[in-house]
Amino acid sequence: MRALFPRGIQRPSPASLTDLPEPIRSELWGVERLEQHAAGLAASQRVRPGERRGRQLAARVRDNGRALLASYRAIAEAMRDERAVTPAAEWLVDNFHLVEEQVREIREDLPPGFYRELPKLANGPYAGYPRVYALAYELVAHTDSLFDAEVLRRFIAAFQAREPLTLGELWAVAISLRLVLVENLRRLAERMVRARVARKEADDLADLLLDEGHPGSMALLRRYEERPLDVPFAVALLSRLRDHDPAVTPALGWLHERLAAQWTTTEEIVAIEYRRQTTMNVTVRNLITSMRLISAFDWPAFVESVSLVEAALAAHPGYKAMDFGTRDRYRHAVEVLARGAKLPEREVAERAVRR
Repeated sequence: MRALFPRGIQRPSPASLTDLPEPIRSELWGVERLEQHAAGLAASQRVRPGERRGRQLAARVRDNGRALLASYRAIAEAMRDERAVTPAAEWLVDNFHLVEEQVREIREDLPPGFYRELPKLANGPYAGYPRVYALAYELVAHTDSLFDAEVLRRFIAAFQAREPLTLGELWAVAISLRLVLVENLRRLAERMVRARVARKEADDLADLLLDEGHPGSMALLRRYEERPLDVPFAVALLSRLRDHDPAVTPALGWLHERLAAQWTTTEEIVAIEYRRQTTMNVTVRNLITSMRLISAFDWPAFVESVSLVEAALAAHPGYKAMDFGTRDRYRHAVEVLARGAKLPEREVAERAVRR
């Protein structure tokens, strides 16, 4: 798996897409396959015993907020200048207030003290990260960022059939999903902006190549022979040159040769770019929809529905008749006792009910 947060990026060109982290997107799975995956994660993951420190996410949240704002401003400026933008870019601009709300809620709902109490993983690609964050990451990746409450419930239940989550982790499911969704949107937004820069660069180059009075226009192409051509750049350049006679515009022949050297063709890159934009449009739409659904979802009811502590306490007569605030005080007492006694929360709850 690629590093979650790559550092030390080397940028070959302002228009290059190769240095950007890939979107959080893996094979799309149905709920039964997701349940199997959750059970596999529960069996393979190990939690650091007694470890409260871990990789910090707060700095990445701040960086994501800044990066998304910069991408929003770049796209909004292009729209104001009446330049064409993709549907995904329009989704981002039209719903940016919702994105800002997600970033704000992450900052408010993930204080350092709460983050320290979340169990951190000791092994695997997410070592050092909270276990609940890793679960959210896997769920988002295999659902193409589309939130479904029933899928989430079954995913968490399948994990807990092998390994119980703490109450703190269950309360952190919402914030973890927001973290991953914002991270994914940041990656997609940067690709939108970078692709737009590449297309603009191709348009400027085409203007010079098609200018009959421009001396030595073919010499301009030499700087593009130092690295593979990015797909958005190549497609935009192709669209400007394809209707011209290669004898008059030799740059078209140069483009075919460069793509052949990359083991591809003009037909293939057009298909690749179409698939890229189509996939991005779907994922960004899913992201915005999920952010809206998560904000409206009844998280307290969800936590109670999947909590093993809640199920244990509910065995006591009269417990379910209490109001939510009282039940939550009982659950919090279980958390405190379990932490002090170094016992599983469910065991503490079961002992309390037996007494």
